Amino acid sequence: MSRTEKQMSIPHLFRCPISLDLFTDPVTLSTGQTYDRPWIEKWFADGNLTCPVTMQRLQETSFVPNHTLRHLIGQWLVTGGGGGNSHRRLIHNDELSLAKLKQNLQSSSSTRGAKLEALRKVRVLSVESDIGQTCLIQLGFFPLLLELLFQASQIADFELIEVVLECILSLSSSTQLDSLDLLKKSSSLHSLMFLLDKGNKKIKTSLCHFLAAITTSPVTLELSLVLGQMPQVLRALVSLTYDKSNRQASEAAVRAIAGICSLEGNRSNAIREGAVDGIISYLSGPTRKNELQALATLELLLGLEDGKRALVKNPISIQVLVKMVFMVSSDHEGSEHAVGSLFTVCCGSKKVMMKAVDAGVLMQLLLLMQSQCSSKAKAKARALLKLLRCMWAEDPEVITFSKKSD
Repeated sequence: MSRTEKQMSIPHLFRCPISLDLFTDPVTLSTGQTYDRPWIEKWFADGNLTCPVTMQRLQETSFVPNHTLRHLIGQWLVTGGGGGNSHRRLIHNDELSLAKLKQNLQSSSSTRGAKLEALRKVRVLSVESDIGQTCLIQLGFFPLLLELLFQASQIADFELIEVVLECILSLSSSTQLDSLDLLKKSSSLHSLMFLLDKGNKKIKTSLCHFLAAITTSPVTLELSLVLGQMPQVLRALVSLTYDKSNRQASEAAVRAIAGICSLEGNRSNAIREGAVDGIISYLSGPTRKNELQALATLELLLGLEDGKRALVKNPISIQVLVKMVFMVSSDHEGSEHAVGSLFTVCCGSKKVMMKAVDAGVLMQLLLLMQSQCSSKAKAKARALLKLLRCMWAEDPEVITFSKKSD
């Protein structure tokens, strides 16, 4: 079934006016209009202070959960509404019913094989059907999967853990991450640290993706602070940034570290556990999908004296940052963060300034100035050039290029 066909099968009142998809968590504004929570939060996060449907300016952006509508959608889903024949068969068939799947996962008498089979069916439903995914969320599968994850970690059943994590990831983008109170329990955090340390590559990668989703969500700030105060978690994430053989895990680890460090209270701990060196190691690698996040995070960490000291001690940090100065991208935002970081560590340190010049920073800055970079990037480049002006005479190539540019 195509996306358009799926949308047409959903009753109008059950569709979010912004996404046009089935509500996952309907909330109502003061104007009386109802939206899906993730989409209206994004609307407000983008700076909009109006109701998207009525365009009425809002005095406050608060909203309340629409429990009645959520209940009606749940009833509609359970009766197989809108899912097409295959979805109805999944809902109503005794062997494949969601109620039976949930019972198999909850029951202590279920065999390991029965749980694995149920999890694989949940994984298929959550990945292949948008409506099926919403149905799983409405019926409370997400917290159940979290419980299973931590139960399986106690016996180190890695095969089961892999499938559970796949199901959790497929649902975490559509559910409300502010329901993760279970993760705040000491036993859950202990299991999390165990899996980050002893899990196989697939488990570590999935966990990093999950932590990245948590630490980059605006609704999980409290949990992000908890994670940021845990040295074992930080060390595990940092160690993965060095893993060149598992690039997926290192990419996800960088995202998680960036999310943790976005909160000021976590930055000192991240520096103490080696985040600066980890980011430099990641940036020195051959492929870097999340280099922008890495550079932005590094600039934040350099706002602290401990961060500056950690960077200066790293033998390759200046060379790595200099290479990042002139980056081919649409807006050179990464270049902006690289230049900002270099400016921070060059200030007051003749030794660092010399290292940057020896690494070719002057030519990189002039190339950046001649590009279509952002005004912020140019302003930072201009400030760094001014700081390094006393060394221009030592680089004839730069003088020649500068005269041509003028």
